[in-house]
Amino acid sequence: MSKEYFLSEVKDKKSAEEFRNFSAQLYKNDKHWVRPLNIEIEKIFTPDKNKFFRTGDAIRWIVYNNQNRPVARMATFYEKNTANKNEQPTGGVGFFDCIDNQQVANILFDSAKSWLIERGMEAMDGPVNFGDRDMFWGCLVDGFYEPIYNMPYNFLYYNKLFTNYGFKDYFKQYTYHIKIAGGVRSQIIHEKAKRLHRDPGYRFDILQWKNINQYAEEFMIIFNKAWAKFPGVKLIKKAHAFALLNSLKSIIEQRAVLFGYYHDEPIAFFIMVPDLNPIIRNFNGKLHWFNKLRLFFRLKILKNNTRLIGLIFGVVPEHQGKGVESGIIMRFEQEAFKGNFSYTDLEMNWIGDFNPSMMKLAEQIGGKIRKTHITYRYLFDRTKEFKRATKLN
Repeated sequence: MSKEYFLSEVKDKKSAEEFRNFSAQLYKNDKHWVRPLNIEIEKIFTPDKNKFFRTGDAIRWIVYNNQNRPVARMATFYEKNTANKNEQPTGGVGFFDCIDNQQVANILFDSAKSWLIERGMEAMDGPVNFGDRDMFWGCLVDGFYEPIYNMPYNFLYYNKLFTNYGFKDYFKQYTYHIKIAGGVRSQIIHEKAKRLHRDPGYRFDILQWKNINQYAEEFMIIFNKAWAKFPGVKLIKKAHAFALLNSLKSIIEQRAVLFGYYHDEPIAFFIMVPDLNPIIRNFNGKLHWFNKLRLFFRLKILKNNTRLIGLIFGVVPEHQGKGVESGIIMRFEQEAFKGNFSYTDLEMNWIGDFNPSMMKLAEQIGGKIRKTHITYRYLFDRTKEFKRATKLN
């Protein structure tokens, strides 16, 4: 370890607070950065709130200079089931923030490598999340605008710190921006939806909270069929689906959550949620009772938030390629413009370059790439051939 810098593990509340606060210090002069809520960070590293601890573990570090001031932070983690879905067992690093100094970054990367090797890992991805892919995932390389809720924003030089160490581009994640005011302009989408509706077996419903238990069951069925084939994605249980839907209840716009059916069998969902970042920008990471009131008032009363996030979209394999995606989008359009709908923009988040079908759909409905994140991978055996993520049909 360099005499100029030293590494310290996060072990108590004080160091956990310093871990969270460091990013606020680093980005204090950046007008785009929005501080994540503290509770969103801490629940990831709390064993009884994160199921990944059942078959995995995590550690957090802070790097200090010789004046005892923090200059970097990072978490390292692994989860056996996710790790073993790769050609080589793969752990992860994330929540990486660092001054523009390769030596400091390497202290963190070297420590992560050693820690993961001790636990049987042969590679590491980063910057990623110790949890689901829908948040805190990827290194921003293009599109340095205000981030959407729980998605990373970083300085451009972070990419250099990763690649100089030896990380390589495993896959890119695109965020597509779509103007939803005025409706879908694509004739292709309209024609596909018309063809689909020639079969009366198809229908698309908006969410009704009184049927939340039913939707949780249907979400589980669709998710496990549509997403389980993706590398690093685990099957979910009904309890997980119920918890996800229930966690969205206080913020969600019901007309932005749709389910598709064929002869009453669940076949598709499209879940969009309000982007909370414009609302929490001045919360300083805190969600105490007063900020909860402010959040509710701005979101539900003032309705001054205009941006939705496409959280997750799925169609079961046997109904893919039949126009189901067009049908569900047209149903959303019918609901969205009945009045009193404040949202004018949609960001389709987390579309991997290994998923060309989803990229094509986003483009057909008028989406333009607004942001690009990269998920990097580092193989511990430097003689092993590096392979990018396999493309899916």
